Amino acid sequence: MAYHHLVRLLLVIAVWPVILQAQEAREIVRRSVEHDQRNNEIARNYTFLERAEERELDNSGKVKRVESTTEDITLLEGSPYRRKLARNDQPLSPKEEKEEQNKLQNSIEQRRKETPEQREHRLAEWDRRREKQREPFREIPDAFDFRMVGEESLNGGQAWVIDATPRGGYKPKSREATFFSRVKARFWIDKSDYQWVKLEVDVTNTLTFGGVLFRIAKGGHVTMEQTRVNNEVWLPKSISGRGQMRIALVKVLRGELLVSFTNYKKFQADSRLVPTGQ
Repeated sequence: MAYHHLVRLLLVIAVWPVILQAQEAREIVRRSVEHDQRNNEIARNYTFLERAEERELDNSGKVKRVESTTEDITLLEGSPYRRKLARNDQPLSPKEEKEEQNKLQNSIEQRRKETPEQREHRLAEWDRRREKQREPFREIPDAFDFRMVGEESLNGGQAWVIDATPRGGYKPKSREATFFSRVKARFWIDKSDYQWVKLEVDVTNTLTFGGVLFRIAKGGHVTMEQTRVNNEVWLPKSISGRGQMRIALVKVLRGELLVSFTNYKKFQADSRLVPTGQ
């Protein structure tokens, strides 16, 4: 009996550092999620440029088509407005530019004519959509098992590197979090303020979004990076994804999607968006 007790004690001593590391990693991720919520409130006040590039690959992996779109995302009467600026890094045609100007002018007029109740409803709807998108993030600390990998220098600071694998038996609280069981991830979390600097996600089983409207096949990979802006907020720097995607069960794309975010500016509450040419 004494021998068995000794074996159990030695086993506990051997695995205890691993247990402590897992608990520490989970606590770091939990704090990161909490900090991200506060960060998100500041982020809503920033405007930026977004460039999205789609690369379609042939069966041999060679690029056969490249398309890009650049848009300006600003705040128009309290909520975001997206205006297309360029296609394939070239200015819009005169026809497209005129269409964009007309759309912008119409949106300005419509939003400025709103009653207080209509404006409140529009802003509340924007907040609701933002909140819906962020719901799954709150479940991350409970939905995964974590392992501390180490530390790395990244984006001018030191970051913890933490691996995440789906926790067996976890039942998602929101529908948007159901895909967690089909991915594994690696987090880089800044040690100074607990914001995530980088995130890599590997798709381990087919993901479906919007019913059956959009699917990403097993083997897909997504990388997201953030950067510190004005020493007060972390904002997206880039998103890249590769793999096979099926859209509306008809169109199959095999390729890469690259999205970059630049020219961040803090929007002033008393600013007004005026169409070019006025």
